[in-house]
Amino acid sequence: MRTADFHFDLPPELIAQQPASRRDGSRLQILDRRTGEIQHRIFPDLAEVFRPGDVLVLNNSRVIPARLQGSNKITGGKFEILLLEENAPNDWWAMLRPGKRAPIGTQIQLQEKNGAATKFLATVAEVNAEGHRRLQFSGPENIFSALENLGVLPLPPYIARPSETAADRERYQTVFAQPAGSVAAPTAGLHFTPEMLAAIRARGVEICFVTLHVGAGTFLPVKTETVAEHTMHHERLVVGEATARAVNTAKESGRRVFAVGTTALRTLESVARLHGGKLNVYAGKTDIFIFPPATFHIVDALLTNFHLSESTLLMLVSAFAAPGEKTLGRELILRAYAEAIRERYRFFSYGDAMLIL
Repeated sequence: MRTADFHFDLPPELIAQQPASRRDGSRLQILDRRTGEIQHRIFPDLAEVFRPGDVLVLNNSRVIPARLQGSNKITGGKFEILLLEENAPNDWWAMLRPGKRAPIGTQIQLQEKNGAATKFLATVAEVNAEGHRRLQFSGPENIFSALENLGVLPLPPYIARPSETAADRERYQTVFAQPAGSVAAPTAGLHFTPEMLAAIRARGVEICFVTLHVGAGTFLPVKTETVAEHTMHHERLVVGEATARAVNTAKESGRRVFAVGTTALRTLESVARLHGGKLNVYAGKTDIFIFPPATFHIVDALLTNFHLSESTLLMLVSAFAAPGEKTLGRELILRAYAEAIRERYRFFSYGDAMLIL
């Protein structure tokens, strides 16, 4: 299967640049993957879809202010740093711009948001095959503890404004975010309000959480000609005992499991593939790449946003739309996307939602 098979044309004005005025104020496209029927609803209507006994799984990872500014301690040259993954305290993999000016040994003095110099120093210790830099931080405290004061949220590259706003600080974060570690939001969860979660619980739905710390690789385009050649990035995940028990019990009794977002789905299916199709307590990493044809052990319904053309996430939802089929799911999804474009849905992180049943 070719990467180009997952191409679609999107009018630039449909890329959401701001969140909806209300968290739950987005539209909701519902795709019945058995019949191909498409409904156009609003997000609060999601509660009507649930039946007593359903399980809803959300990713509770918190986005960190991972974008930092600094300057070469010797030359004064400016750098933009995007933290990717913590190896140990004060030891991070990061993307640097411009990377070619940061060979091993380069020392970068971090700056506050207003440009003032700080006492934090980042030293380039290693460069990997992808061009990422391993940074060793030194300063008055663990850099992770200082991020709220030093860093800004790493908004996606398709949001065309120079920096975060006060609204982003609130809205590029789910209301249930807890453990910090993502450098991109699990965006399907951004639509939920505490009131809506309460309404869903009131319908007899059990709400559970997993943690998958979303990496910057979620924005990387697929550059290979064929889908199978693409190498997926690693992301850290955790599944706890309560979630594993709730999901397994639901599956054993024929009840449905809803995943909120591709990150929750990747977490559930990654762990299930390691444990014979069942969920188990787990903490580790995953580089699972789901594309057609694929089978799914856990997830019965997927709530997601609208994804980029030729992206791994578009390939995942295409696989989910028709499990075990090579082309049918892609055809269903691209038809649904074409209808969303005609109906002027808003796309990507701050955009509208899609439910695949």
